Amino acid sequence: MPSLLEYIPFLIEGSLWTLSLVALGLSLGLSLGLPIALMKFYGVKLDAYIWFMRGTPLVVLLSLLYWGVFPSFGVELGPFETSVIALGLRSSAYQSQIFLSALNSVDSGQIIAARSIGMRESQVVTYVLLPQALRISLPSWSNEYAIMLKDSSICFALGVMEILTRARYISVATDSALLPYLLAGVLFFSLTHAGTGALEIVYRRVKIKGTLGG
Repeated sequence: MPSLLEYIPFLIEGSLWTLSLVALGLSLGLSLGLPIALMKFYGVKLDAYIWFMRGTPLVVLLSLLYWGVFPSFGVELGPFETSVIALGLRSSAYQSQIFLSALNSVDSGQIIAARSIGMRESQVVTYVLLPQALRISLPSWSNEYAIMLKDSSICFALGVMEILTRARYISVATDSALLPYLLAGVLFFSLTHAGTGALEIVYRRVKIKGTLGG
């Protein structure tokens, strides 16, 4: 029977798949979540979308897209691509709330002052709201990274070759469950700690003086 040591590189390689899921999922969530937050800030009602994405379990969303929505429209996407879209859509709902809270925390007096000197609304958003809101949202966005990293393991349901899927294969091949899943847990812990630590360093460098933690 193969030794567990032979499979360690195979398991570590799964980290690249996991990080790819997280990076692409967060990017998609950001590209959708930020505009949603801005629209809600200016009074556009998008509550149904946010409620659906936040209230639907990720495994259900994965199944709905992979076996339901995409095939119904003749779209052929693999497990990895479907997982990125599902993670991104779900994250967009959470990120929109993160950014909306940050936008609301910007002093309204600054917005009034910007308008009073003739700035267009697009300029208010670009030069007043976004530079502050993005920095304010970093701690919460760091938490979203940690949540998505752990949620990425649910993509095991579609067979994406991330950490948990590989741990399962190793467990079957070696007829041993303890060490493969223990090592998977260590990898998830390490990636979480490294990512949140890096974002904390970024936040300390760009945080706004005088705000909470500034």
